[in-house]
Amino acid sequence: MSRSSRPVRFAAAFLAVSCAALPARAEDMPVIKVEMRDGVILPATIEVPANTRFKLEISNTGQSPVEFESTELKREKALAAGSTSSIVFRTLDPGTYQVFDDFHPEAKATLVAK
Repeated sequence: MSRSSRPVRFAAAFLAVSCAALPARAEDMPVIKVEMRDGVILPATIEVPANTRFKLEISNTGQSPVEFESTELKREKALAAGSTSSIVFRTLDPGTYQVFDDFHPEAKATLVAK
């Protein structure tokens, strides 16, 4: 190996090791879809992976604004009518968490991490 190719090989090896240590990209994580519609959260039981990074994709298919909220998870996301947004969860311990629509108090669901 020539002296001039050593820095290039070192840089390539360093880049390969650095990329391997990066966290998973958003495209690589599980996506769980939730629909909110004028006082209804679907599904009523939202199953998510425990101890795994995941994305919760929330779509408001109704005619009024909604707010996905969980006091236990300390998460909330308001959405205008017809919009979609996401919340990325690093990990959740196995368990059951209550969620609700803050704008429609009758709308409740359960998020189950297993």
